[in-house]
Amino acid sequence: MPLYKSISVNSQTTVKIWKIEESYTELITPLNLKEESLSRVNAMKSQLHQRGFLSVRHLLRAFGYTDQDLFYDDNGKPHLKDGKHISITHSFTFSGVIVSDKEVGIDIEKQRDKIAVIAKKFVDYEFEYLSELDTDYINRLTVIWGIKESLYKLFATPGMLFREHFLVIPFMMEDRETVCWIDYKMKKYRYNSYFLEFEGFTCAYVLG
Repeated sequence: MPLYKSISVNSQTTVKIWKIEESYTELITPLNLKEESLSRVNAMKSQLHQRGFLSVRHLLRAFGYTDQDLFYDDNGKPHLKDGKHISITHSFTFSGVIVSDKEVGIDIEKQRDKIAVIAKKFVDYEFEYLSELDTDYINRLTVIWGIKESLYKLFATPGMLFREHFLVIPFMMEDRETVCWIDYKMKKYRYNSYFLEFEGFTCAYVLG
């Protein structure tokens, strides 16, 4: 059972990360999935996606929940029946879940050079403190994407755009945290964000 990392962010918030090493059969055998989840996993064409989906259910178990405790609203945002806030992510061979008394979002991304090609699609203000000449340019772009993806998951409002509505305050990689904002429909919302790197991946999460 490769629970890769568990992070106690504060007394109300915990992050758990899973390294997906098991086969589909090994992952699904111990689980008691509801019919809706079974249908979803069976409809997935990629076994990588199937294993990611199932590993999240193992993370739920690590928190003391089951698949039956999880449901999704009309915007696709996950919720727990006990009222705690949850956010979910999986990317290639890692998955992550954050559970808190407050609103949260989490994202795991593989670090890839091609993120520089699409940077202008999700970065605006942040270009003021970024330079393509920085040795950690790709790493910082990946953090910014992860934070904005986490904000999007937390807010779960259709029509929000990474480039226009989310901004990330300047940071260095060694900081491991920064502040981020949502600026949407004449209102501003401030959040604390945190990030870490492991095995060529970046995990970012935000707290309401």
